[in-house]
Amino acid sequence: MSPPIRVLLVDDQRLVRSGFALILSAEDDIEVVGEAANGQEAVIAAVEQRPDVILMDVQMPVMDGIAATREVVRADAGRVIILTTFDRDDYLFAALEAGASGFLLKNADPDHLVDGIRAVAEGHALLSPEVTRRVIEQMTSRSDPIVPGVTGGSSLPEQLGQAVTARERDKRLARLTDREREVLCLVAQGLSNAEIAGTLFLGEATVKTHVSSCLAKLHLRDRVQAVVFAYEAGVIHPAQ
Repeated sequence: MSPPIRVLLVDDQRLVRSGFALILSAEDDIEVVGEAANGQEAVIAAVEQRPDVILMDVQMPVMDGIAATREVVRADAGRVIILTTFDRDDYLFAALEAGASGFLLKNADPDHLVDGIRAVAEGHALLSPEVTRRVIEQMTSRSDPIVPGVTGGSSLPEQLGQAVTARERDKRLARLTDREREVLCLVAQGLSNAEIAGTLFLGEATVKTHVSSCLAKLHLRDRVQAVVFAYEAGVIHPAQ
């Protein structure tokens, strides 16, 4: 039997932390290993506890969740899911730039939260197709998007650590099989694994393997970077 997924809860409201802890306590494969009331406490707890997943609030005293996420990712002290009551693009893009593996609203269904924790613990990015499409819209807009904490008005690909030369992109693309290239194209359109499986008449497990292979061959962290890469490489265009 696999060890439980170790989760750190970070929110400045004790009642919110208690609510999440209650939801997660009902799951046999998830264990809450600690709590923190602000970003600074979160970084310390993450380094000490080394949780698998950190549920991170955005607006907190002392250090906000975006800055804390950046420190946690830099220390390789856990995968972060950003939780907020605010469905705002500036939070979304700042969280992605900081290295978050997922983004959820606090009013998400408990089942969605639990499934999200499991997915992120397995190394997947937790972004719905709707959120992925917002990233696409931001990336393909005329003006360079500004992400909080990033200076100079750099483009989203640069902010996500995805800026590479055209020659390097071509070299990476050449490593993909025809099927992997098809999968990359569909990922870039914001399709989930289940939707890709239906489109290509493949099993969902097979699609999952292809996606993982794409990320490894292209040296990408998650599906968001795959979207950015595909558009930058011309694999898919905004009209699609």
